[in-house]
Amino acid sequence: MKENLISVKDIAKIHDKRSSSVHRLVKKLKFNVVKERTESSRGQRSSHITENDYEILKLHLDETRISTSSITSQTTPGSYGEFYLVLLEPILDSGRFKVGYTKNIDERMRSHLTAAPLAKVMKTWPCKLVWERTAIECISQGCEQLYTEVFRAENIDEVVERAEQFFSLMPQLTNNDT
Repeated sequence: MKENLISVKDIAKIHDKRSSSVHRLVKKLKFNVVKERTESSRGQRSSHITENDYEILKLHLDETRISTSSITSQTTPGSYGEFYLVLLEPILDSGRFKVGYTKNIDERMRSHLTAAPLAKVMKTWPCKLVWERTAIECISQGCEQLYTEVFRAENIDEVVERAEQFFSLMPQLTNNDT
């Protein structure tokens, strides 16, 4: 079975980075790069990495957005921020949503709005970074995966309910947890 791939160009757009910067980081981290022709690259061969490598790459990309003094707290397993559920096209496609972890939802939304100008935050929950992958797996059950953290659901309210159930089972986070 072929592992899902994500293009380096798309990663750069998602994280508001230059493609060349992302390529350098991919090379530095020694990820295996797959050259593929896709519709988004108009038939040209473009660089892709696996979703697993992208999860690691995200941590490195997020590090460059914050000051050196806070890098440790950003990437340590005990640190927390917010898990978000964003409707990407609330009017035209109310079932298409993105989920993920961020330390700053306002900054993250500014990044999302460049690609999805009608996007709206549906809900956020306090979340530890190490919970992100499990939360996504739990919340997206029964949904069609469109992209790395983008899904389509027949009923978005059921997705929110699964998220509520998931986070109600997790330890309550306080300011002392940061």
